[in-house]
Amino acid sequence: MSRPSDPQPRNPDPGAPSSGRRHRIRAASRQALRSITRRPAGNPGTLRPQPPSRPGGEPRVFPTLQTAAAYAWRILVVGALVYAVFSVLGRFHEIAVAVFLGMVITAMLRPVTDFLGRVLPRPLAVAVSLLGSIFLVLGILSLIGETVAGEWAGLQREFGAGVGRIERWLEEPPFRLNPDALTDIQSRIGQFLSSHRSTLISTALSGAGRLVEVLTVFALALFCSVFFIHSGDRQWGWFCDQLPPTARDRVSTAGRAAWRTFTGYTHGIVLVAATNAILVGVALFALGVPLAIPLAMLEFFAAFIPLIGSPIALAIAAVVALAAKGPLIAAMVVVLIVIIGQIEGHLLHPIVMSWAVRLHPVVVALSVIGGAIAAGVVGAVVAVPLVSVLWSAHQALRRAREPDPLRPPAVGRGTDS
Repeated sequence: MSRPSDPQPRNPDPGAPSSGRRHRIRAASRQALRSITRRPAGNPGTLRPQPPSRPGGEPRVFPTLQTAAAYAWRILVVGALVYAVFSVLGRFHEIAVAVFLGMVITAMLRPVTDFLGRVLPRPLAVAVSLLGSIFLVLGILSLIGETVAGEWAGLQREFGAGVGRIERWLEEPPFRLNPDALTDIQSRIGQFLSSHRSTLISTALSGAGRLVEVLTVFALALFCSVFFIHSGDRQWGWFCDQLPPTARDRVSTAGRAAWRTFTGYTHGIVLVAATNAILVGVALFALGVPLAIPLAMLEFFAAFIPLIGSPIALAIAAVVALAAKGPLIAAMVVVLIVIIGQIEGHLLHPIVMSWAVRLHPVVVALSVIGGAIAAGVVGAVVAVPLVSVLWSAHQALRRAREPDPLRPPAVGRGTDS
């Protein structure tokens, strides 16, 4: 009898799964057990979501890193755009300064023009307001020139005597400065001026060229202000009409808020500067300090640089008082610096600047220093109104996006109210 062939291996339990299937079932059970036991610490009743697996064994990117990367490249794009804008403004800074001055003139003379426009035609009201302001500025400058010319001879004598008093004061205790040192300083200054005469002449010529640039900027500012005062609202409306329909409302809202802030800041800073100049002029005239009117005008223009402008102008006044009237009057001028600083910081700015955006003093200081580093004196003057305008536009756009709490929510159709 032939031996039958080897039978096929049989599973002793026909209902049991195969080994591969048992392996898959065990792996699925372990995975389910791990997902059940892995719960968050704060809410044990919910399961922790697992990040989706990446094919090919690629490393997983956490959602926090994805969000940070998304913000990072957007910040880089915005930073590059801001840098490009400021680079263009730096290349054409004369035009930017002229437009800024034109906006300042418009903010100052627009109310006067609107008042005159009630009885005069609009073009004639613009001409009267501009020419009147020009004659006023020229009259003030001529008054300063006449004051300096009339006091020049006396100033030379007073300054000569004052320098002699300062030298004797430095030679006495507690300084005990050697008289030969002062003489040596004077001789060194004379030698420096004589040896650098050509450099000083070239600097004076470059200063004359700079004066021509300044006059050109002022002429362009007046030219722009004529059109801004006459029909600035129509020009802004035309600009908004050129934008896409989805951006017109936002740009118009931000522009109106920015112009309100700029106008309020301009009116406020001019009023603060005029008040400081009047206080300084009266005090210097009462103390008998020479050049009281020119020093008061210096205080007026220096007040446009917040925090640091007024102290610098009053420090110059203290030096003039020291040379002309001695240390006692100079000390009184220093006390005047402190008093005017307190009046400006605690009374004038909170009251007068209440309609403009009130920035924190730290923000003001950082803006002034940053503007001075970026663009010198012009940057220090422009920095604070620029930051105020940007912040006001941001606040206006944020308020426009927020829902009105007094308006009832809309009820959709087909739903139960």
